[in-house]
Amino acid sequence: METTDETFQTESEHTFYVAPGIWGMKTFFVNLYFVSEPGGSWVLIDTGVYGSASKIKQAAEELFGQNTQPSAILLTHGHFDHIGAVKELASEWQAPVYVHQMELPYVTGQSSYPPPDPSVGRGVMAYMSFMYPKKPIDITGFVEILPPDGSVPGLPGWRWIPTPGHSPGHVSFFREDDRVLLAGDAFVTRHGESLLAIISQGKEIHGPPAYFTPDWISAHQSVQKLALLQPEVAATGHGLPMWGEELRRQLNELSASFWRVAVPEQGRYVNEPAITNEQGIVSVPASDDKALTTTALVTAGVVAAAGVTLMLLKKRTKKSKVIAKWNRPYSHNRVATGTPPATTLEENLDAYSNDYP
Repeated sequence: METTDETFQTESEHTFYVAPGIWGMKTFFVNLYFVSEPGGSWVLIDTGVYGSASKIKQAAEELFGQNTQPSAILLTHGHFDHIGAVKELASEWQAPVYVHQMELPYVTGQSSYPPPDPSVGRGVMAYMSFMYPKKPIDITGFVEILPPDGSVPGLPGWRWIPTPGHSPGHVSFFREDDRVLLAGDAFVTRHGESLLAIISQGKEIHGPPAYFTPDWISAHQSVQKLALLQPEVAATGHGLPMWGEELRRQLNELSASFWRVAVPEQGRYVNEPAITNEQGIVSVPASDDKALTTTALVTAGVVAAAGVTLMLLKKRTKKSKVIAKWNRPYSHNRVATGTPPATTLEENLDAYSNDYP
């Protein structure tokens, strides 16, 4: 029988139900996930925005009991809104933190991410992106690399899938038995640039948040890959979970029309991606100073409105530098002229295996 929204439980005070053994929690505008195993162990996937540690610990105790701690913390990627509480939680829980090898520079203090592009997206969240935290964190004492065989530490029934584009080492997590997908920001289920969409929480599949996506070729390939999984449930970094046929229909449509509906008409990374390696940034395209000036002016006009909107959101929540080019850039974030067609899942996964480049 097909899974539908009605199959699932209603959300609790601090978490919302996703699928058996999986609960999500929203911290301001981004989601994180608690995933349990039958033996009683559990893992945390992403850690929300800065200042969320206490709320995350409270939710974990409600789900799993007092003095509980995860067997691992897994990161889909290291953007500021997904790692806000990771240092505090990893230290208190003494839990290993797993990331893809290509994300290491950004969680070990080696490199900042390619700069955001506030000229894209046409929304408050995009316009304000130049103000978001950019410096890398350093959790060297806790961080580990995800196993290259695709297995997921602490979750034997799951596999991780490389889904770069939004970040160099972005990954998604997939449970084979019931086709549950935790997609991070490879795609999202609300408009990623709109603050109003955060408030309305309507469910609609969109590409990754544009202002933080430096490689649109890879981002498209990642969406193609996830669409071929034909998930039954998908929970993302932004927005509410989606289920069943409507999920698959919208994800297939995004995959097929990605360059029309997800990629900005213009922007810093639209025609040329950022190039990265295991040490971080290799090169980034030049910015459009005119577009940035316009963005700054627009931002000045919307910050006040954003403040009011954030107050409404809070109320609602209570209620319910470029360096020389490297001579061998990785294939998944190279300058490219087109995308290989996605045919079958097997061919796609062969082309984009879990083996490190």
